[in-house]
Amino acid sequence: MVKGILGKKLGMSQVYNDKGEIVPVTLIQAGPCYVIQKKVKDTDGYDAVQLGFGARKEKGVSKPMKGHQAKAGAGYFYHIKEVPCDDVSAIDVGQEIKPSELFAKGEIIKVSGTSKGKGYAGVMRRHGFGGLPASHGSLIQRETGSIGMHTDPGEVFKGKKMSGHLGDEKVTVSGIEVMDVRDDENLIVVKGAVPGSRGKLVVLRKQGV
Repeated sequence: MVKGILGKKLGMSQVYNDKGEIVPVTLIQAGPCYVIQKKVKDTDGYDAVQLGFGARKEKGVSKPMKGHQAKAGAGYFYHIKEVPCDDVSAIDVGQEIKPSELFAKGEIIKVSGTSKGKGYAGVMRRHGFGGLPASHGSLIQRETGSIGMHTDPGEVFKGKKMSGHLGDEKVTVSGIEVMDVRDDENLIVVKGAVPGSRGKLVVLRKQGV
């Protein structure tokens, strides 16, 4: 069984749950996704399938990728990613993966996406620093402060929290509830927000994967 599927974030909306309460949800177009390649433990060291999502014209595909995708006979795609699979023998190359084959209403899943890029940011916005004194003649309030060390080791350690590019990185959110699955529209409705902007790629996977 395939453990994940690719999709596109369409945006947010609201639905009513079984108790008649309004619940904020995210709409995700999960498919159509096709199996481009199978990875087998005997030859590749692990079991997985490579999925293609987002149909595109042949003229926009590079020659190596054109040959790779043509083997599946399912067309050409903008996005190709691997997802885990516990029984590769039951999957055929070129097969379409439906959302209902993976997820059901009420299931808890995790969603990965690329967070919104917010440009260059200081340490207070990026890391939540408290800032420097705002009284007694202090002329700096929102700066980093000292980053230096003593003579030993005399260097700034890698990973030191400093100002820099905020966002535009992979984010995975767990514990997201599936509110509805609509195969006829290739649509998955999940509770709450998921990472990324509208129209961006997201990967939906089983909670334990």
